[in-house]
Amino acid sequence: MTINEVRPDKTFRELGRYKEDSRLSEGMGREKILQEPAIQRTLTALHAFKQRYQTLPNLTVKAITTAAVRQASNQADFLERVSRETGLQFDVLSGDDEAYYDYLGVMNRLRVEDALMLDVGGASLEMVNIAGGKESNLISIPFGAVNLSEQFKLADRINSADFFDATVFLRQRLKDIWWLNEAKTKPFILLGGANRSLARMSRRQQQVLHVEQIHGYQLATQDVFRLFSNLLRKSRTERQQISGLEPDRADIIVGGIMPLILLLQMLDSDRVIFSESGVREGIINAYLNQAY
Repeated sequence: MTINEVRPDKTFRELGRYKEDSRLSEGMGREKILQEPAIQRTLTALHAFKQRYQTLPNLTVKAITTAAVRQASNQADFLERVSRETGLQFDVLSGDDEAYYDYLGVMNRLRVEDALMLDVGGASLEMVNIAGGKESNLISIPFGAVNLSEQFKLADRINSADFFDATVFLRQRLKDIWWLNEAKTKPFILLGGANRSLARMSRRQQQVLHVEQIHGYQLATQDVFRLFSNLLRKSRTERQQISGLEPDRADIIVGGIMPLILLLQMLDSDRVIFSESGVREGIINAYLNQAY
């Protein structure tokens, strides 16, 4: 959750950012059913957020949900329960909408002409090809850090057969996206928790001050490969000890970074740029343009 102060000139200032890891897509399986433990974690997070924002003056609440609920066969029941227990009415973003709002959020804070934007979430990944400072192509694909990790057993010590199966699966899905050829050699702009963990791990290793300030931080592709190789060699418990990696992300970090690794190889990109701005900031920009 972010809390932003909206100014009369259509600009905004972030006043607070709060995170609760609900991992809503955990255990959905092939039937795509939201599971009760994940629903409970989400409701707990929403109640905690509400405690923070409900006393603010002149308040507008915009609640969105993305891939897990978008894919869920019990979507309607979940949304009704959330509304009943929290009073929140959620908009379910389509995959294309999520990618486009990511793009708006990135372009508001990072002035780039040509890049491939990649956002890896728990149950989907979004990509936008940026050409000449404009969105050229975009796509949302229904796999991400959580469901890849579950499907290919990437949570703990990883064996070569499972890793190979995951690689073949990802390559097959990615090679069918025809417009990716237009993004060859472009730098990547990275969003999403798994991708941002790379930046924090790198900054910890370099003993950089203000580890959390990753907006605009850049890494060479070879440094990304080196960090990923180190993750592959470790068990879940060993990953939990890595400085800069949130311990509760240790079981999904490999699955979350695999799409990035394969895309870097496919497109021969030399560097990545991290963005702290994404779908939430994009939605605020869209709201301001409609509201005034």
